[in-house]
Parts: sequence; C-alpha cells; structure tokens
Amino acid sequence: MIDLYFWPTPNGLKLKLFMEESGLPHRLMPIDIGKGEQFDPDYLKISPNNKIPALVDHEPLGGGAPLSLFESGAMLQYLAEKTGRFLPAEPRRRYEVLQWLYWQVGGLGPMAGQIGHFNVYAPEKVPYAIDRYTRETHRLYGVLDRQLAGREYIAGEYSIADMASYPWMVPHASHGQSLQDFPELRRWFEAMAQRPAVQRTYAEAPQSYAPNTKISEEERKVLFGQGKPKG
Repeated sequence: MIDLYFWPTPNGLKLKLFMEESGLPHRLMPIDIGKGEQFDPDYLKISPNNKIPALVDHEPLGGGAPLSLFESGAMLQYLAEKTGRFLPAEPRRRYEVLQWLYWQVGGLGPMAGQIGHFNVYAPEKVPYAIDRYTRETHRLYGVLDRQLAGREYIAGEYSIADMASYPWMVPHASHGQSLQDFPELRRWFEAMAQRPAVQRTYAEAPQSYAPNTKISEEERKVLFGQGKPKG
C-alpha cells in the first residue's frame, strides 16, 4: 500500500494520474496547502521541502522499512521502476523518457508556475514578470510542439513524461497561451484528455490557476512560502 500525500495542483495531479494509469493500491492523504498543513511537523518528516506531493511506500522496491519520497519527478521514476511500466528498460528509450521528465521538472513546471502566479495570484500586475514568463512559457510550448511532430506521445510510447507534462498544460489559458498556436501539442493534449485515467484523475479536480481565483491574504502568505498561519 502507498500513501500519497496530495493536493490537486499540477504536481499533485501527476502522481494521481500515475496511480490511475497503473492501478497501484494507494490511499490519498489530503494536505490542504491553503491551511498550511504542509508545515506540520509530521508531514515535514516525509517532505522536508514542505511541498506536495509526497509518498510513503509501505512495501517498497527492494524491501525493507517503509520508504518516503518527495519531489514529483523522483516519485514518478520510482513508481515506474517499481511497476515496470511507463519507463522503458532499453537504455536509449529510457533516457529519452527521462530527459523529457526532467525537462518538465526543470523547465515547463517552474516557468508555467511563475506565469500562472503573476497572472492569477499576484496582488498586483507586474508587466516585466508577466512578459518574461509568458515568453518563456511560449518558447517551452514550442519545444514540446516540435518534439511531438511525428510522435503519438512525447517519447514515442506513453510514459511518465506525458503524465508529468499534461497537468502543466491544462491551465494553458492562465499561462497566456493558446493551443491553436501549437498544432502538434494540441493534438497530443486532446488525445491525453480522452484517456480514461486522465478523466478519472480530473473528474473532481478544481482547475489550478483558474482565472479570477480569489484567495485571502492569510492564504497568500501560506501558499507562497511564509509558513503556517499562527493561532
């Protein structure tokens, strides 16, 4: 059994999608990041970076004591290796997948997250930041659009690279992007949306970076790294 510590952000939804695709037995353990539950001492023992998602595998790969992991890319790679699915064993194909997984973790996620923040959550408009992150996110969308030319999925076959990238494309409107500008990406995105596991993952998930999202000043302090509310 795996305990998945989760909140329906793009990074959280990556791991929920893996669970839906693989059928791994798991329990969702909600961590309400708006209330600061990610700063609870017991949770910090699992995820010292006070972020979601995280997991505890009570029957870990290799046996032994329960294994806790944080960082979504490491978690996806671990689960793929544990199940023998969604990550090829052959070295060339394996590293094709891994490079695109790390591309998402190191590029697409941070840049899309920044433009989502400045478009939706920032208390004031910052034109320089909006322009900078819109342009960089547009560039990254273009990188993926070119990669998908002639391929059904990012690395050819469906893999953890697709599971990692799709949740960061769902809020494309809040990123200031139109999928009409990226025909290969749009084709992939629409095909992903038809997968039953994707539909189950998003069945009750609120939209991240939804336009006109309203949050309190207390929630803003908690969400953007200032710590758990006092009292």
